[in-house]
Amino acid sequence: MVLDRIDKKILNTLQENGKITNSKLSKIVGISAPATLERVKRLELAGVITHFTAVVNPEKIGLSIIAMVNISLNLSNLSSVAVIKEKFMALDEVIECYQIAGADDFILKVAARDIKTYGEFMNKKLTQIEGIQIIKSSFIIDNVKVKKMFLLDMEEEYRV
Repeated sequence: MVLDRIDKKILNTLQENGKITNSKLSKIVGISAPATLERVKRLELAGVITHFTAVVNPEKIGLSIIAMVNISLNLSNLSSVAVIKEKFMALDEVIECYQIAGADDFILKVAARDIKTYGEFMNKKLTQIEGIQIIKSSFIIDNVKVKKMFLLDMEEEYRV
């Protein structure tokens, strides 16, 4: 499947405003509402659109600490990286998890109510996971840029 100009316009518009009505979206992209809806469904089925969600401000719900946690594994004592991944996914405090290449093996984005709650998470949950060798925490002071949109170039060809 190749994304055409209309698909790209749909994707750019939905990333900017996921709550836009199908009627308004169809006017922006210049095709009928049923055709627009069909294209959105096709993009979802192809896995280009993975889901729609509301973005919540963590501070407004009492999560004042956001930490980036770099994890290095002790590969000689590790039976399976897959088990580690499952354990990270099961931790409610972990809001994002990335397996990376480089000096560390994983980066976790962790949300907590306060520094005490974060300490309890570290001491009672994270340090109890077998195979973790090094844990380095950095705390976010300010969101300088959070990009949630991938602008599609109208001239470039995208195959999905």
